[in-house]
Amino acid sequence: MIDHVYWKEGGLYVLDQRQLPFKETFLKCTTLKDVTRAIKEMAVRGAPLIGIVAAYGMVVGMAEAVRLHNRLTEREAERICRRLKETRPTAVNLFWALGKMRSAYDRLKGENGLLEGMLRTAIDIHGEDIENNRTLSRYGSELLDDGDTVLTYCNAGALATGGYGTALGVVRAAVEAGKDIKVIACETRPYFQGARLTAWELKGLGIDVTIVPDNHAGFLMEQGIVDRVIVGADRIARNGDVANKIGTYMVALAARDNGIPFLVAAPLSSFDEGIRTGQEISIEERGGDEVKVVRGRLIAEKGAGAKYYGFDITPGRLVTYIITEYGIVEKPFRKYIGMLFSRSRREPGNAPH
Repeated sequence: MIDHVYWKEGGLYVLDQRQLPFKETFLKCTTLKDVTRAIKEMAVRGAPLIGIVAAYGMVVGMAEAVRLHNRLTEREAERICRRLKETRPTAVNLFWALGKMRSAYDRLKGENGLLEGMLRTAIDIHGEDIENNRTLSRYGSELLDDGDTVLTYCNAGALATGGYGTALGVVRAAVEAGKDIKVIACETRPYFQGARLTAWELKGLGIDVTIVPDNHAGFLMEQGIVDRVIVGADRIARNGDVANKIGTYMVALAARDNGIPFLVAAPLSSFDEGIRTGQEISIEERGGDEVKVVRGRLIAEKGAGAKYYGFDITPGRLVTYIITEYGIVEKPFRKYIGMLFSRSRREPGNAPH
């Protein structure tokens, strides 16, 4: 896997995931507008990665303010943070990472080396995400049996995170442990994250992958071809309700009807202690043109209406286990997610949002 997000010589470089698998093009972000555009326009996506890029974006925005005004005010720091928060409303990792960056700013402001300290914090957030995902992936790999065929939806691999992956990280860890695992990747309309990104990642890792249209998921489960379903998450409520890419709910319903375990893999930064149920999660509605246009080409009647909600809510009752860096969370989710937050508070630097 290539290094898809990194800091070099005063700028943030991100792999433009819209161009994959055909081109490996990097965007250089040296202004706050560069970063917000990369997030809003889906050049970078995946909840953990959005948080990481936003953390670096704070540094980019602050460095830009210093270049333009030769100083950084409290009001300017707040404006930068607010602009980044407005990019994607559903992925809670965004707010978690910016909360850590804002805490770092409050601690460092007025000192020499403010920008260097902010950059170190962003790098720490990036590195911690990779290690947390490696850990949760090792836990999750225990839930996969040798010979399993796993169905996944959207992309929750290295590209969606700091560099190892959540749902695909579990598959990756199982294969590294010597298990024979095959993957069925739903294409995931309208951005085709499964067809373009999941398949690209897994082929690069030498893992057997088959792409199917999204409407094949239920049929393949009914035919006995799927042993497990595993997905990532953009936000998880205290009761185990999960916000993930639109279409996840339908996959979970099919899994429940066919008695197939439905697994969610996500780090603690994807949990939101402040909400009780998924009904409190803000669901992003994107432009309808994203449904009607594929790679710049209109594929539908120009005058027809279109809607595209970026996410849906899968009720916790449809989820078998939630895999985290602290271990595997089972039901009742409300009880054990509460214990998860209690444990994290006892570890310095890990207090949840």
